[in-house]
This record gives sequence, C-alpha cells and structure tokens, in this order.
Amino acid sequence: MFIPIHDANSLKHIKVQYVTLAIITVNLCIWLFSSFSSLEVSNAAVLGLGFIPAVVFDYAHLDPVLQIVPDQVTVVTYAFLHLGFWHLASNMLFLWVFGDNVEDAFGHLRFALFYIACAIAGALFHGYVSPASEAPLIGASGAVSGVVAAYLLLHPKVRIWVLVFMRIPVPLPAFIPLVLWIAQQFAMFWLGLEERVSWGAHVGGIIAGGTLTFFLRRPGVPLFDRTIVTPQAVQLKDGQA
Repeated sequence: MFIPIHDANSLKHIKVQYVTLAIITVNLCIWLFSSFSSLEVSNAAVLGLGFIPAVVFDYAHLDPVLQIVPDQVTVVTYAFLHLGFWHLASNMLFLWVFGDNVEDAFGHLRFALFYIACAIAGALFHGYVSPASEAPLIGASGAVSGVVAAYLLLHPKVRIWVLVFMRIPVPLPAFIPLVLWIAQQFAMFWLGLEERVSWGAHVGGIIAGGTLTFFLRRPGVPLFDRTIVTPQAVQLKDGQA
C-alpha cells in the first residue's frame, strides 16, 4: 500500500536511538550470516529459532538435534530471522522511520521491553489462531507492527513522506497512511488471505503496541501530538493579560 521513507519528527528526550539501531544491526547481521551459510544451516536456524505453534503448545515435538533454545524462548528469537532481503528490508525500514520517536517517547530500556513484548504478543496471537501449525513463524513484523501502533497514538499529526504505489513520494499526516495500513492488517487477518503472511502476528503486535503505549511512555509525554501546557506557562499568560 505504501512505503515510509522519512518523517519530520525530531528527538526530544534522547540524543541517539541506540536500541532501534541495535535491533536493526542484529537483524542485519543474522540475515547476512544466514545468507552466506549453507541451506542446511539456514533451515536448521529457522526450525531451531523460529516460532512453531505446534511445538510450543505440545501438539508436536522438534527433533532434539534441531533445538537451539528452549521452545518458549522462540516467542522472541523468531523476530530476528527473515526469509530474504526484501522481508528484512521492509521491516527494518518501518523500524528505522518510526522506531526512533517511539524510543524517544519511552526511553531506551522501556522501548527494548516494549519491542520484545510486541514480538511475544505477535507470536502468541499467531499461535492462538493456529495452535497446531507446524510451519515456523519468522520475521520482525509483529514487533514492528507494535511500533507502528505506538507511533500512531503518539504522533498522528506529524507529516511523513511515503512512496505510494512504490514510486510516488507524497507527504501526509501520519494518521492517514498508518490508519490505512493497520486497517489492512485487520482486514487481511479477517479474510484469511495470503497464507504465507501471518496477519495474526501483525494484529497481535498492533494490539500489544497500542495498549502498552498508554503505560510505557515517559511521564508527561502526550498522546495524539497534544501540546503540553505547563502551570508556569499558564501563569505567564495570565500575568501578561
């Protein structure tokens, strides 16, 4: 539907988005490693680190030779694996554009916890929908969907540049493309289209991201781009009147 390329939204509380950059770096390094590894190693990583609902919910068992981490830990590790370059690039581009301002609003530690929580929510919602599925779920889409939901609640009025139809750059208030994007995720989940994409993971991440934003943002950080009016500012205004 659209590709975000830039937002005019400066950081207010942090100097550098260390966590966002670290997540992007880790994802890129893992993808590079898997890309230059043999097919056997790549497949083993997907099976050992991907989230397999049937294994986690005890409908099936993974060969112990393939197990890299405990089954329950895969609700996090799956979010750092990607099928190919475009799968990685699309997720990391969304995270690059929107993650810094969400990290700014939450703080480094809370943003890291937020990202992991959205990844877990995406995996569990996917698993709830298809608990007996033996297909591994991989990709950061669930976590990134949570970041998109948080950005929408925090900065709906900020203008972002998006590529429409993959080629036309257009500046729009954030709420227009983001609401449309979120609506698309729910519609595709409801219709059950395109089985290779876990729309359930996207929806789970969106719900978690939207909910956690109310609790994890810094004290005093407003929602919906509302301007904070301090008592001192009010007094000055009254005095001038």
